[in-house]
Amino acid sequence: MIEISELTKSYGRSSRPAVSNLSLTVNDGEILGFAGLNGAGKTTTIRVSAGIIYPSEGSVRFDGNDIVKNKTGASRLIGWVPELPNFEPNVKPLDLLIYYAGFHGISRTESENRGKELLTQVGLDGHLNKKLREYSQGMKKRFSLAAAMISNPNNYLLDEILNGLDPEGIKYVRDLILSFKKEGKSILLSSHMLNELESVADRIAIINKGKLVRIINRADLKSTGKFTVTVQVQNPDDGVMNILSKYGKVEASGGRFIISELNGKDAGVTGEINSELISRKYVVSGINTESEGLEAFFFRSIGDGQ
Repeated sequence: MIEISELTKSYGRSSRPAVSNLSLTVNDGEILGFAGLNGAGKTTTIRVSAGIIYPSEGSVRFDGNDIVKNKTGASRLIGWVPELPNFEPNVKPLDLLIYYAGFHGISRTESENRGKELLTQVGLDGHLNKKLREYSQGMKKRFSLAAAMISNPNNYLLDEILNGLDPEGIKYVRDLILSFKKEGKSILLSSHMLNELESVADRIAIINKGKLVRIINRADLKSTGKFTVTVQVQNPDDGVMNILSKYGKVEASGGRFIISELNGKDAGVTGEINSELISRKYVVSGINTESEGLEAFFFRSIGDGQ
């Protein structure tokens, strides 16, 4: 479990805190998506959580271990993938994994076997003899993931892990994250790819200017986001507009009518609309509903926050 409690990080007295009084919990077996614009505080939160920089206030605990008070114990419970991986450029990948494994008390033989296995798993088995300076950004991201997995931790901090990956790499990482969830691990997943967060995250935390705007369950997006109804009428006239205007704001294009800003968001309103139109002798050839999705909801949320 990852527990971030009232976290604040300031880089100077005169500047706005990069993160302000932020509290998040990621339960075992849960993927928490972390969404925000550049500069919102996502990377700062993850760097503090990983123990790379100190918090100004608040705490971060992994399975009860405080990252400041028990740095060694907490660090052994974390797999961290930074947004921009940066490694010793003149080292080969397996040698560096073996070195990292030593911090976790893993024997040379075990770390070599596990390192080879992980490098194969992340798709780098054909590049073992290259030095890391020869790796592309996507290859470095894959290597960073292997490094994060070397100790098989229970908690993962994944900062823009999908950046720099090709479609095959994105699918691999998506499937891997879902396998972590099945194993009962806690995953804090930061990404600009909101569609990917929407597809894998159990909950999504939206942060803006260092402050938590809101947390929403993925399943609740349909009921929380803006809701529209599209109606297709084969024999439209001015009467259709009069009827549909009772339900919300209507835009018309030929026989297609889009109702937004509905007086009621319940999907059952479609049945009421359909019945009324039919009772007035209109031929309804189609009626469907649509919710705005995470991207539109995200921008509306941070707009409200400003």
